Amino acid sequence: MFGDLKLATVCQEARCPNMGECWDGGTATIMLMGEICTRGCKFCHVKTGNPKGVLDPLEPEKVAYSISQMSLEYIVLTSVDRDDLPDQGSSHFARTIRTIKKLDSHVIVEVLTPDFRGDRELIQLLVDAKPDVFAHNVETVERLQKSVRDPRAGYQQSLDVLKTVKEIDPTRYTKTSLMLGLGETDEEILQTLKDLRGIGCDVVTFGQYLQPTPRHLKVQEFVTPEKFEYWKKTAEAMDFVYVASGPLVRSSYRAGEFFMKGIVEKQRRSTNG
Repeated sequence: MFGDLKLATVCQEARCPNMGECWDGGTATIMLMGEICTRGCKFCHVKTGNPKGVLDPLEPEKVAYSISQMSLEYIVLTSVDRDDLPDQGSSHFARTIRTIKKLDSHVIVEVLTPDFRGDRELIQLLVDAKPDVFAHNVETVERLQKSVRDPRAGYQQSLDVLKTVKEIDPTRYTKTSLMLGLGETDEEILQTLKDLRGIGCDVVTFGQYLQPTPRHLKVQEFVTPEKFEYWKKTAEAMDFVYVASGPLVRSSYRAGEFFMKGIVEKQRRSTNG
């Protein structure tokens, strides 16, 4: 269905090893607004360039229709950065969310967004569309930001995105992800978790960084399963609502996990009386 309408899933584009597991469980991750990113993070294999404002105006309807025709329970919408657009693609994101929910009010929608340069009005466009989960990745610890991410991204800016979501609507679940194996220390990871809880972030995932090509950052460490379990327990002890941690975990990994799906549905029931 996605291929018929020329839609891109991150699952397929990244050849994710978890794709079968997620799709069988009713979860898929769709990448909006094309395959060319206006930024050049040193860990990411997505093409970098200038899309020059090109955007498929019917993509929100195509995405919503595809989802309505499939047995999907949990959808993650993500995108490349679109600094070439006046609103950085925020209205396109918001329209996609609303169209999906109009065709299927039961599907749970998570958005994994760019930082929109921290613009509160652009973030509010997405929050007002009422995604069930609002995700934005800090990617790594503060010290490594400049060596890992595009210069236009930043640790505090990413924290501010998640903080702004909670300020606008405290009922929205917020989520972020950390790559491990880039040279971070335990103390830095712990400080990042403290910073995230300090702004009310609900969900955190930990995964192993893997070098996509020889041109990208080298892996500094292959983190053991025991260490991933340690960070899972540490984050849970800090009262994160949900934690996923393991070598193959990605930010959208098993987003439809029973527990996360359950708490969203419970919130819906309480809101609807």
